[in-house]
Amino acid sequence: MAKVTRDDVARLAGTSTAVVSYVINNGPRPVAPATREKVLAAIEQLGYRPNSVAQAMASRRTNLIGMVVPDARQPFFAEMAHAVERAASERGKLVLIGNSDYVDDREVHYVRAFLGMRVSGLILVSQGPSQRAAEEFAAMEGAKVVLLHRRPEAIDDVAVVTDDVGGAETAVRHLLEVHGHPYVVCFGGPVESPAPGDPVIDHVEGWERAMTEHGLPTEPHLVDAPFHRYGAYEVAVELLRSDRRPPAIFCSTDDQAIGVLRAAREVGLRVPEDLAVAGFDDVPEAALADPPLTTVASDRDAMARAAVDLVLDDSLMVPGSDTERVRKFESRLVVRRSCGCGAPGA
Repeated sequence: MAKVTRDDVARLAGTSTAVVSYVINNGPRPVAPATREKVLAAIEQLGYRPNSVAQAMASRRTNLIGMVVPDARQPFFAEMAHAVERAASERGKLVLIGNSDYVDDREVHYVRAFLGMRVSGLILVSQGPSQRAAEEFAAMEGAKVVLLHRRPEAIDDVAVVTDDVGGAETAVRHLLEVHGHPYVVCFGGPVESPAPGDPVIDHVEGWERAMTEHGLPTEPHLVDAPFHRYGAYEVAVELLRSDRRPPAIFCSTDDQAIGVLRAAREVGLRVPEDLAVAGFDDVPEAALADPPLTTVASDRDAMARAAVDLVLDDSLMVPGSDTERVRKFESRLVVRRSCGCGAPGA
């Protein structure tokens, strides 16, 4: 069977190939409604499928959005990537995802590859203050980049973030004021990892603010722990078996908190009766943890839509416009049983 071409569609619709192109691409020139209907009917009748590769080469822009995350195996990044994919699908775009694995060379590799593919835009959940990534953006003229979740100091592109400091402060104040714990230990990130612009730094700052407001020291109660549950579990087992066992732990991520819950069971502690635990991110697994995890939630869907809108809408990315360089979304405390709320005798 001969391949259906744009010329075939134009002949059946009684119009030019240029008009067919305007209908398929929604521009750049307007098409009368009646003519548009004829073209769409011809496309349907003939079963025409546009060559998306050729379209991309002609327009120098594909229907793809590139997204780089540190580790899509971690629940938070998986949820964020899924939210971006849904938002992009609503705009008729596809998402390519690369994992940096918290390695600068891999982040730059994906940034360079995606920009070289002429993606419509790049959404970057950066693993750190990548000066090399910033240089790639500058070298690729017209590159549209939105930072999501964090904004490294080295990169001056538009960012979509949540109120990490305020959310963490609210969670720790809840443990101190509502449940009356004498102090709260904080599981930060690995000692070599956090840098300015890292949400974990902001989570630690929020914890420090709440502790300081209550006249409590922070230095002896900040624990370096990996972001994932397995490493946090190992750190928590050692801490909970020591004579420094805390009454409450605030974790910078829910994945850490889930590791802490497992460690508490292993050493024979009851949560929340013997140990209160709170996290940050509100991944779906938090509600199914045993006990259900008190945590801080961000509006991932709204953040994802904002990031997709920014990389696709030229008017939102114009330097010097009224658009703020940082879009900050509110966070909220989600109270569940792990902090003591709703527990027997609480």
